[in-house]
Amino acid sequence: MDAFFVEVERRDDPGLVGLPVVVGGLGNRGVVAAASYEARDFGVHSAMPVVQARRLCPQARFIPPSHSRYREVSEAVFAVFRSFTPLVEGLSVDEAFLDVRGLRLHFPTASAVGEQIRQTLRSRLALPASVGVATSKFLAKLASEEAKPDGLLRVPRGSELSFLHPLPVRRLWGVGEATYAALDGIGVSTIGELAAIPPATLESRLGVSLGRHLHALASGRDDRAVNPDGEVKSVSVEQTFASDLDSADVIESELLRQCERVASRLRRAGLAGRTVSLKVRYADFTTVSRSHSFDSSVDVAHDLFVAARQLMERVDRTRAVRLLGVGISSLEPAGAPRQLGLDRPAAWDDVAAAVDEVRSRYGEGAVSKARLVPPPESR
Repeated sequence: MDAFFVEVERRDDPGLVGLPVVVGGLGNRGVVAAASYEARDFGVHSAMPVVQARRLCPQARFIPPSHSRYREVSEAVFAVFRSFTPLVEGLSVDEAFLDVRGLRLHFPTASAVGEQIRQTLRSRLALPASVGVATSKFLAKLASEEAKPDGLLRVPRGSELSFLHPLPVRRLWGVGEATYAALDGIGVSTIGELAAIPPATLESRLGVSLGRHLHALASGRDDRAVNPDGEVKSVSVEQTFASDLDSADVIESELLRQCERVASRLRRAGLAGRTVSLKVRYADFTTVSRSHSFDSSVDVAHDLFVAARQLMERVDRTRAVRLLGVGISSLEPAGAPRQLGLDRPAAWDDVAAAVDEVRSRYGEGAVSKARLVPPPESR
């Protein structure tokens, strides 16, 4: 969908059509959740501080987000998707992959399916949408981005590399700031330039896993199927703080609190994970992320916290923290073999199960680690 939050607001208030519109928190620490294309022309973009957006585009209409309304409209959007095919894999509230190969007898081309979906969204929900049609998920997503706003772009079979290779290397999934800096250091600015580098060279520069992943994408290789079963791929928690955190003890307590929440969600879903990730955003909005993979899966907060604390040692701890996030991925059923050799008693698994039982009966606040209990004067 195109500027989804903005378009929902415009649908409900047609007076906003054609005006620069910014959806985001209106306080001093608010962040832009979505910006209309009129606002983007002034340099406004998502994740930007609202105060900066006001400086760039003071004439914009600033609107607080209505997440319950967006979820409601999102359900209607996905209902349209599923009216064409059951093979729908959601990426977010406003984006999905669809496998439309089963519609060959009903439509002359995949592009015709995409155009019909766009027209249906416009007629039923009064919302614009952009569609990318390609032979793989990665290329389809890139094509949809190139088609914005309110368009359709098809990458014909056989022309994948001619479409892909001129694009900036930042467009590859997995290229964040650190990876981009490493690639820029060896003179790589386009996807085609990356594809021309031997895989072994990339693996030595970026690590085996990331090097292989990026070379495969840059070469047009992505054989992932559309996954319509709603399988959870990660569990994460993040929070933007009302005041920047500059105390190591407070930051560690918040890390522990988030690890508790992530672990609780994992166990409720009957899952465990192998890869712990940390996200830190500083007061100047610089964002860094780090990750660590266990040899086997974990679902206990202590294990997550130990990993998250070690990851925190790998970022700049002298700067104030605005946002903190912890997540876990590489998920599998919780019955899989557990991590051995962790520096904690095996009975902690039983303790975690008992804590879950107490919280299910008496609420989340019924039991907590002592470190997370506020002092008496603050209660």
